Amino acid sequence: MQRIASLDDIAAGLDALCRIDPRLEQVRDRAGEVPLRLSEPGFGSLASIIVSQQVSRASADAIFGRLTKLVDPLTPEGILRAGEDIFREAGLSRPKQRGLIAVAQAVAGGLDLDHLCSVDAGEAISAMTAVPGIGPWTAECYLLFAAGHPDVFPARDVALQSAVGHALGIEPRPPEKMLIRLAESWSPWRGVASRLFWAYYRELKGKDAAPVEQTVKKA
Repeated sequence: MQRIASLDDIAAGLDALCRIDPRLEQVRDRAGEVPLRLSEPGFGSLASIIVSQQVSRASADAIFGRLTKLVDPLTPEGILRAGEDIFREAGLSRPKQRGLIAVAQAVAGGLDLDHLCSVDAGEAISAMTAVPGIGPWTAECYLLFAAGHPDVFPARDVALQSAVGHALGIEPRPPEKMLIRLAESWSPWRGVASRLFWAYYRELKGKDAAPVEQTVKKA
């Protein structure tokens, strides 16, 4: 698997996508800079994605910032020691508290998040979604931004659905199953296509819509 690890990799992927689907030339022009957004594999990166579920970028950044100050270092053991007061002070919802605890328990019990970055995407997603609190979107985003996986496209993401619908003139926006089929034509560069359409959505809406921003390092 060729890891997406640099802006040169992004550029190569964009060139390939435009050869595969010439419609993406205009998308690329409109999107402007397509950022890398790569974080260190491990618990911290997955925790940041869980925090970002179904909230705005600003809210996710604020909550994760408070959490990393309250639980320092941010490790599975630290999360398992943290009490409800800490989670409340960080601003975590009950479902996200449960999700973080479940992930911390799974990692402490042997779930190897580093190893999952090196295996087939389907195998990695199956292993992660077996843990309560990790859905397909969370697992796919982890593979995109921690593993640098080149061929993952989170078709459940509303921003991606909206961006693809607007860019390609699909009304109403394509639902998950339609978008999965459409994105298959962008293989083996669906990971770069994801970044491209998030960048397009940023330009379309005047805000950064990619799901994670933090550069998370191992504790």
